[in-house]
Parts: sequence; structure tokens; C-alpha cells
Amino acid sequence: MSTNTRVQDLWQTVKAIPHNVIQFISGAIVRIFGVSDDDYPETGVQPFEGEPAKDKYF
Repeated sequence: MSTNTRVQDLWQTVKAIPHNVIQFISGAIVRIFGVSDDDYPETGVQPFEGEPAKDKYF
């Protein structure tokens, strides 16, 4: 492998690093602020079916 080829490969790698960092960060931003992909059932308000605590700490 010639020195010229190594320098070109190194330069391409150096140029690709900022692109990869920006792509990583923008992917996280899209995931955080994007449309929710939760698939939870619509259950509504659930009544409390337990017993209240009898001990008062205050």
C-alpha cells in the first residue's frame, strides 16, 4: 500500500467523523422530539381499589 493511498484513506476517515457525529446526535434528537411510537392500550382512569394507610406520620 503506498503512502499516498494511506493519506487519502486517513483524510476520508477524518472527513467522515463529523458527519457520523452529526448523524448520531440528530438521530437522538429526532427520537426524543419525534412522534411517540408507544403502543399502550387506551385504558382510561382506573379507580383505587386498595385500603388507605391507617398510620399517620404527620
